[in-house]
Parts: sequence; C-alpha cells; structure tokens
Amino acid sequence: MDAPQPSETQLARWLARHSRVLVLTGAGLSTASGIPGYRDKDGVRRGRTPIQGPEFRRNEAVRRRYWARSMVGWPTVSRAEPNAGHRAIAELEAGGHVHSVITQNVDGLHQRAGSKRLIELHGNLHHVICLACQARYSRASLQPQLEHDNPDLADLLAQPLPDGDAAIEPDALQDFHAPACAACGGVLMPDVVFFGDNVPAARTAQALAEMEAADALLVVGSSLMVFSGYRFCRMAAASGKPIAAINAGITRADDLLSLKLELPAQEVLPLLVDLLSVPSA
Repeated sequence: MDAPQPSETQLARWLARHSRVLVLTGAGLSTASGIPGYRDKDGVRRGRTPIQGPEFRRNEAVRRRYWARSMVGWPTVSRAEPNAGHRAIAELEAGGHVHSVITQNVDGLHQRAGSKRLIELHGNLHHVICLACQARYSRASLQPQLEHDNPDLADLLAQPLPDGDAAIEPDALQDFHAPACAACGGVLMPDVVFFGDNVPAARTAQALAEMEAADALLVVGSSLMVFSGYRFCRMAAASGKPIAAINAGITRADDLLSLKLELPAQEVLPLLVDLLSVPSA
C-alpha cells in the first residue's frame, strides 16, 4: 500500500511553524501564465540548448538569432499576467508567512503580483542594457523598432519557447536587423544571466544572505536542475533548515525535502492563503 501523499493542510502547518520562510521559485510557477517551462516532469530539458552568454557577446550571427527569436516570442512574455500562484505568494508575504522571495524566472511576474522582498536571481527580461556604454532601455520600447526593421517577421506565428524565445527556422534569420544602442551604436543585450554566465557577485551575496537569515526554505515550481537554484537547498540542508517543495515533477533535491506536494503551484498556493487565513489585500 502506497504511503499517503502530503496535503495542503500539512504544508500550511509547516509554514505556520516558521517565521522567516524563504521562497525559491522557478519556471513551473509561470507556466500557468502561458510562459513555457524548460523541463518536463522528469527534469529533462525540452528543445535545443539555449544561447550561451559568451557566444552572444562574441558572434554577430548568434545575436541576430537571439533578437529574431525574441522579436517573435516577446508578445508571449509581454502579455503574460501573474497567475494565482504569484498572487498567493505576494499575499503570504503581506500576511507574514513568507519573509522573502528569490526567483529564477526573468518574466517580472512576481513584481507585478506585488512581491516586495524579491531578488530576481537571473535578472529581468523587461530590461535591456548596452554592453558598450551601459545605457538602459525597456524591452517593450525596442519591439516597434524590431518590427519596423524586420517586416517579414512581424506577423510570423511560431511556437513560443521559454523566456520569450520562439521557434524560427534558420533561413528566416539571414537578413535580420538586430537592434543597436541609440546612444552609441553598441551591442544590446537583455539584462538577464544567460546560460554560461554567472549571477552578478553582489546579487549572489544578497541571495545567500537571505538564505542564511531564513529559518526554512520553500521551493515552488523548480526542478532545481540548475546549480544556481539547487545551491540554496544544499545550504539549507547543511545548516539543518527544513525544506519543502511544491513541484509537479521531480526535483534535484528530492532527497533533502521534508515535505513535497507534486501538484500545480497555482492550485496549492491559494489554498495555503485560505488555510492560513491571510487577509485579502
């Protein structure tokens, strides 16, 4: 006979026992907002390997590929709205049941949902920076220019991929015009941590300080296959802090968890708000 699965009530009691809960979120939280995730329930990556940061900075063809796919995929991110899971985390924070949030996501949905003590570990796709002069732009402000300069792709329908990417055939990229900095003509790059790059040292230090100050860790919607997220579970376990997870699939830290609900986060988190009697905002 299989052991009974943990319930939302057990997780609510777990939250209530701790006063400084750190929540670590991943792509699985945003799939209900229409943004595809990177991995399946077994933690296996879908699709092709993402663009690497060093390749983006070194190779103009790679930059054209990135911006072309971003141009077509951007509407998926720009139109996405926080789902019930994002809103519930913000409510749990406001009610004192969550102390802070670290997200591996770059979609900006936690901010829009109202989370205050938030670290965007991998940056925010809504911001763009010039690698030469450090001028900053909103990603939304570049979209009209991209569509004007590349009319053949403006109305292209393509399968959306994680983080504002889209599936485009290589032959559509030959004549693509990538955006340049309006101030100096330099290379523009989204202000996010690409694969192959490191999280900025100051941001890493801030996130690790939050983990050190926390008395428990709740993982939401992450398989933790990327070390930048998994390290927080290792830290918590090493210092004897309990770890719980809400994830519809396996995680790299399953053997470290004291409690796990294999259910969609957007269904579980609002129930926690009700069970903990968090006042409505």
